[in-house]
Amino acid sequence: MALTDEAQSIRTEEMILNVGPQHPSTHGVFRLVVKISGETIIEAEPVIGYLHRGTEKLAEDLQYTQIIPYTDRLDYVSAMINNYALCHTVERALDLEIPERAEYLRIITMELQRVASHLLAVGSYLLDLGAMSPFLYVFQERERIVQMFNELCGARLTYNYMRVGGVKWDAPPGWIDQVRDFIPFMRKKLKMYDDLITGNEIFLSRVRGIGVFNTETALAYGLSGINLRSTGFDWDLRKKKPYSIYNRFDFEVPLGKNGDCFDRYILHMQEMEQSLRIVEQAVEQFPSSGPVLGKVPKMVRVPAGEYYSGIEGTRGELGFYIVSEGKDKPYRMKIRKPSFVNLQLLPELLKGQSMANLIAILGAVDIVLGEVDA
Repeated sequence: MALTDEAQSIRTEEMILNVGPQHPSTHGVFRLVVKISGETIIEAEPVIGYLHRGTEKLAEDLQYTQIIPYTDRLDYVSAMINNYALCHTVERALDLEIPERAEYLRIITMELQRVASHLLAVGSYLLDLGAMSPFLYVFQERERIVQMFNELCGARLTYNYMRVGGVKWDAPPGWIDQVRDFIPFMRKKLKMYDDLITGNEIFLSRVRGIGVFNTETALAYGLSGINLRSTGFDWDLRKKKPYSIYNRFDFEVPLGKNGDCFDRYILHMQEMEQSLRIVEQAVEQFPSSGPVLGKVPKMVRVPAGEYYSGIEGTRGELGFYIVSEGKDKPYRMKIRKPSFVNLQLLPELLKGQSMANLIAILGAVDIVLGEVDA
């Protein structure tokens, strides 16, 4: 008796699979519950909260200056930028004037932080895809940035350097010269990474045409940063809504074309070059003297009202929304965390993909779980 077509076909049952929360490729304590049929993903459910510390709630019992160290622990590989985002919101509410020297120190540290963060993003992404060497290499260049930060503020990861009205300390003697010397050194290293990674056929086969989404989808999900710009949409708050002294610098906003994993990788590379370009100009314009902290009340009290200010963080728009009753502590605080917002698209991106592509897609979204969970 001949078998029917259905009987001849290979039958598989759907299976629920846990990815994480301790898996190294999930970039932190992040869990994905995926329903698969064979190797194909049918559904994917992100499960967050393993790193939740209640930062927004804790802020209600903290003075504004006491909140700054807590921002270090959000996107902990971009702590300088987190510091600034909070201080910037409070400063706008108080209409404070920031000294020139402090503004330049802020720009230099934030853009060096962007380079350090992007280095780690590229290195860890290549590790996700099975390439060990780039992951080891990026720590050498990142270490030089970390050492400079250590000289500046005495810390290597969580800096607590920014202050409402400026920065905590001035640059030590010779520090600006170190930054100046780092720029050509880093440009040579970027060329090395480009030669090592970008044209690699195995790498290209893993990332080209994978995890594709368009501008309409990105905007519908509220994506920002590299994830949005990979679709070709020109949106960078340093250009569109300039803050600090970014309008004094000449730099470009790199854009993708296809909205795939390769575009998101290459934008990390190109953004590092643009950050170096900003730092180079800032070093040349750096004031020879002056204060690094403006005239700030001993007790910072934000006038009653609601305030929001967003900046271009490493992973997109990072913003602080403050509700104040005129006291020295916020009545309510809400943080607009780009990693959390960008993560929302993941279930849609993973539908119909193979398990092999899951890590490639997640890694390209580039999340930091401290920021997702806050």
